[in-house]
Amino acid sequence: NEEIARKLEPNAPLPERRLRALEKLVNKIKVSVRIDPIIPYLNEDVEKLIKELSCIGVSHVISSTFKPRYDSWKRFKKVFPDEAEKLEEYYFKKGKKYKNAFYLPEELRFKLMKRIRKLCDKHGMTFSTCREGFSLNTSPTCDGSHLILEN
Repeated sequence: NEEIARKLEPNAPLPERRLRALEKLVNKIKVSVRIDPIIPYLNEDVEKLIKELSCIGVSHVISSTFKPRYDSWKRFKKVFPDEAEKLEEYYFKKGKKYKNAFYLPEELRFKLMKRIRKLCDKHGMTFSTCREGFSLNTSPTCDGSHLILEN
């Protein structure tokens, strides 16, 4: 969704441009893509994206959930007020704080990451998640660095 992308990453290339760049890269090297952060009510529906990444030839997907700090939560709330209102309870009452970051409840994070892993399995890509604490990885590294040795 270009509108969401513009708000989430205002200075980054739009998703369509990124996908076109991937099409060029996969012909030369094994490519990993990071779908991060996953934010409920905002960008959790990634089935179409994962299918497209597979069709392009991406080898590996990395994902994790949004873990805001106070400053990033303020910015998020300003840009996405409706979603922030729905998520506030999950982050600040039902979730947990670890160091300076707020985490969604473990069950919700697991559900989101497991769904992405299943989609990656379905479309023939390896999957990993970093900083979530779940045994869902289907690759030896969480950051995709194992692909360097395969190139």
